[in-house]
Amino acid sequence: MFRKIFHSPIGTIDMQATNEGITLLGFVENAEEVFDTSNSILEQACIQLTEYFNGQRIQFEVPLAQSGTAFQKDIWQLLSQIPFGTTTSYHALAQTYGDVKAIRAIASANGKNNIAILVPCHRVIGSNGELTGFAWGLERKRWLLEHEARLSGKTLQARMF
Repeated sequence: MFRKIFHSPIGTIDMQATNEGITLLGFVENAEEVFDTSNSILEQACIQLTEYFNGQRIQFEVPLAQSGTAFQKDIWQLLSQIPFGTTTSYHALAQTYGDVKAIRAIASANGKNNIAILVPCHRVIGSNGELTGFAWGLERKRWLLEHEARLSGKTLQARMF
């Protein structure tokens, strides 16, 4: 297991990876001293995150190795298909998945995503247009959505509740 801390405009990010791919990318409030055991995948992620935050990247190309159930991985794959600068709802994800009764299970899988930004769970909002839960805080979610909307020339169609 390899680990690296990345300092972003919206907080410190703890990244972990194996030789197969990223296993964790999450915001931390108190960055402890971390022994940098980075590998080429984490270095590539740092470059791509820097490009993303600088407005030079809209798609990530680093391997991911997040562990989860087959259903969770299916949902995380759906999340990865949400276009940059757009949002969707759990209901729309359920329709895309092919089971509108799976909304709660989809929301649960979304909440178990441990790879922020690269698996863009921040692009999921409530059907009523409100920003809904984000493990790393609604202010960060809003910032990410506004950042992407600004770069894509779109207007953010979400509101805080």
